[in-house]
Amino acid sequence: RTVDFKNTVIIMTSNIGSQSLTEALSDKHLTELGEKQYDETRQRVMESLKVSFKPEFLNRIDDTIIFHPLSKEHIKSIVDIQLERLKKLLQEKKIELTLTDKAKGLLAEEGYDPAYGARPLKRLIQRRIQDLLATKLLEGEFKDEDSIVVDEEKGEFKFRNTKKRLAAN
Repeated sequence: RTVDFKNTVIIMTSNIGSQSLTEALSDKHLTELGEKQYDETRQRVMESLKVSFKPEFLNRIDDTIIFHPLSKEHIKSIVDIQLERLKKLLQEKKIELTLTDKAKGLLAEEGYDPAYGARPLKRLIQRRIQDLLATKLLEGEFKDEDSIVVDEEKGEFKFRNTKKRLAAN
């Protein structure tokens, strides 16, 4: 059988040169590069590609795109997306989960690494929010149909129930 690649787009990804990007970001303690810094970093990344791959291979590639690093706004959006997944899980028990802006900010700060992007964020939410919440549910601190607010206090996540329960007679 013959396959026609005439109208095919092949996308390849690599971490080659990511060290240059990490160094550029750590020099400025930023999550964003200015255009001049980006152009300089792009040149270093392209040099890394030339060291890693033969010219015959690189000449067959039509275009090379170096992605800009994630901004703080991007990270906050990713935090919201990841939290929506957790909220959907909790909806089965009719539990409403809300995180304050301070709590989301702490997740964004701790869940981002210039070298790995937002990859650590999912594990952070699992470890610092989901696991603690599961423990509190198992211990009876929270129950079905509760409204739980997660806030940040001195670098830690604090959970509180905002739904008032009627005392049992």
